[in-house]
Amino acid sequence: MTSHISFARQLRLRRLYRHHDQRLVIVPLDHSVSDGPITDRLDTLVGQLVAGGVDGVILHKGSVRHVSPERFAHTALIVHLSASTARAPDPNAKYLVTSVEEALRLGADGVSVHVNLGSREEARQIADLGAVAEACDRWNLPLLAMIYPRGASIPDPRAPEVVAHAASLAADLGADIVKTVYPGSIAAMAEITNACPIPLLIAGGPRRDHADAVLTDIRDALRGGAAGVAMGRNVFQAEDPTAAARAVVDLVHATPQPTRPEVRELSLNAS
Repeated sequence: MTSHISFARQLRLRRLYRHHDQRLVIVPLDHSVSDGPITDRLDTLVGQLVAGGVDGVILHKGSVRHVSPERFAHTALIVHLSASTARAPDPNAKYLVTSVEEALRLGADGVSVHVNLGSREEARQIADLGAVAEACDRWNLPLLAMIYPRGASIPDPRAPEVVAHAASLAADLGADIVKTVYPGSIAAMAEITNACPIPLLIAGGPRRDHADAVLTDIRDALRGGAAGVAMGRNVFQAEDPTAAARAVVDLVHATPQPTRPEVRELSLNAS
């Protein structure tokens, strides 16, 4: 925690980092707005994730009301402010549906905002992120920015220079943490995290059949300097969400941080 951060913001960040002072495992559960219902037992699912040791869960404002408050005695609540549906003419056009003030009234430890870099509605999404960051500063609430390279102008969403741009966008506009895609190699990840002044979490992506492949990507991302993961479908859609969460948590929380000199030797152009 740096000295320029207010006491209240540091306090809320410590709730988020309650299990580890540098690493995070966050499980987004916002997919029901974009894709439809993910479970008919949300409270039970959150309980399973808490039992697996996750550091936080991301929920939309209405979903919070269907989860028992005691679930958040041991994990952080992040309220997601953005939305769009897969049925929209442009699913990449995210828009705000909740305010920072409403998230605070719900008891949130932090908020998250989604921006699709390269989408047709990029300008409004970036403006929304800037406005939310200002409100978070006013109310001393941590902000997680989910920045995904997406759209016709992004031929390769995992290109290191594009992922680096996504990460820097989040930092430049005032986010405390950024979630973006894994660029596919330890070298590229290391250069991106070395240039990013805020913790970077990799996204879990679509559901995969082989848990070992998921853990391998996480392990490599951590070796490249990632601070953890924000992983949804590969955890909550697992046959045993508690076991899936625990496997990710154990890996993320146990992996030591790479030394910075090793990171600085790498280049975005490295293969």
